[in-house]
Order: sequence, then structure tokens, then C-alpha cells
Amino acid sequence: MNALAQIDAPAIDVTPDGSDYETVRRVIEMITLDYRDQPSLEAIAAELDQSPTQLQKVFTRWAGLSPKAFLQAVTLDHAKRLLGKEGLPLLETSYELGLSGPGRLHDLFVTHEAMSPGEWKARGEGLTIRYGFHPSPFGIALVMATDRGLAGLAFADQGGEKPCFEDMARRWPNANFVEDREDTAHYIRRIFDRSKWSAEQPLNVVLIGSDFQIRVWQSLLKIPFGKAVTYSDVARDIGQPSASRAVGAAIGRNPLSFVVPCHRALGKSGALTGYHWGLTRKRAILGWEAGNA
Repeated sequence: MNALAQIDAPAIDVTPDGSDYETVRRVIEMITLDYRDQPSLEAIAAELDQSPTQLQKVFTRWAGLSPKAFLQAVTLDHAKRLLGKEGLPLLETSYELGLSGPGRLHDLFVTHEAMSPGEWKARGEGLTIRYGFHPSPFGIALVMATDRGLAGLAFADQGGEKPCFEDMARRWPNANFVEDREDTAHYIRRIFDRSKWSAEQPLNVVLIGSDFQIRVWQSLLKIPFGKAVTYSDVARDIGQPSASRAVGAAIGRNPLSFVVPCHRALGKSGALTGYHWGLTRKRAILGWEAGNA
């Protein structure tokens, strides 16, 4: 029997981190939608029925920059998608204008391997995937891991855990899924705690996809922290410059959000374009990276 049919995603305990994320999510959403009005901290706090001081503290602790600084970054996002004829990507433009620090080498020090074509075609048959839902800086995170390393990382809002699990498990419908929050918890600590990003103890990742998808995801792993590239850049990097549309589809199927940084891939014009876990979350991740660069 298909293992997916036997699984229901469990209810989870949401820690205070979840409420912080909800506050930050709403601030980001307001700033993104109303950036032309340049809303003040006081106006945003009043809309959320919070004190300006507390809102500033929560947002700055979470994102590493103030709501005002994030507003400046969003305004730049819309006003200067690219630096004219030089064709610089959006986030590189931000750095040229002094809105954040310089980029740095790839941050997670990921070591990765790909499953063989035969293993991928088997759609997970004979594979045991442990999973667990955990609070994260970007909402509820679904972690999926095999004995060989991290295989999946997805995000959900509260109440959306079951469809999130089904969406991810559908990628490997013949796998055996076992809930194991204790085993998957250490991945959350490794991924989002920058003090644990170490070249001496790299994060082990296993890529499960077609040969083309894996080449695209490997290309994404080369994008430095705080930088961005276009789909066309990725297509050229993998040696198929005319395959931008197929590259976009492969990026959309990336099962390892944040770790394989598909959020750093932009459309041709520098637009953020789509994101499997929502554009608000993509903006949140880019904002977090800008604040921590």
C-alpha cells in the first residue's frame, strides 16, 4: 500500500516563536503592500494593536534590522530592481547603495549528494523518511530526513500542516514516512542557528530529484549569502542558456527551502516572482538575510 495514504500530519505545539513570526509576517505584509505611503513605526504598531517599542524589539530581534530599515529595503526593491545598464541583481544593488553589508561565501557549508537515477525513479520505494514539524523563524517548518541526511524542508502557517506534509510526501509517494520530532529537531537547530554553521561540521543534504533538477539545485547552492541571481543566470551556469523556463520549474520543485536557496533566484527583470511557500515568506527570508549579512 502507498505509504502516503496511511499518514496524517500530526497536531503540533507552537512555541512563542510562532507568535513572533505572525507579528513579523504581518509587518512585512503591511510594508510590502503600503510602502508607497512610507508607514511609520507608530502607524504599523497601531494597526497591529501593539506598542511601538515592543513591535520594534520583536521585529529587530527576529530580522536583525528595524522596521524602518526593512521599509527602505522594500522601497529599493520596487524602485531599483536593477542598476540600469550594469544589470546588477536586486540585492547586489542594495549593497552598492550601502543598505547592508557585503556578501560572503556560502553560509551553510552544505555538503550534498544526489540519489541515483534508479532511486529517484522508484519514487522513494524502500526509503524511510523521518519527519517532524517544528517552530522556525519563518513559521512552522516541516523537516524530512533520511539516514543519509536532510531531504526536505518546507514551511506552513498554523493550520496548514497537513496539506504541507501531503505536498512534500507526494514527491516520494512510495516512501515509508515515520514521525520522529526528536530526530528531526537537531536539523532545525543546525539550519537557523548561525553559530552552528561550520565548515568543519557541514550539514549533510541528500538531493532527491531528476538529473536536471539536481543540477539546478546544485547551482542554487553556489549563490552566496545576501546575493541574488536570475533564472537565466542559473540556466547559463548549468550549460543550458535557453532553458530558463525549465530552470524556473525546477526551482519551484526545490524540496529544501532555505538550505538550497531558491529564494535567491529572481525573474529576468529582478522581480521576486513566485515562491512555493508564499511571496511574503520569500520577502521575510531575504529580509532576514539582509539583516544578518
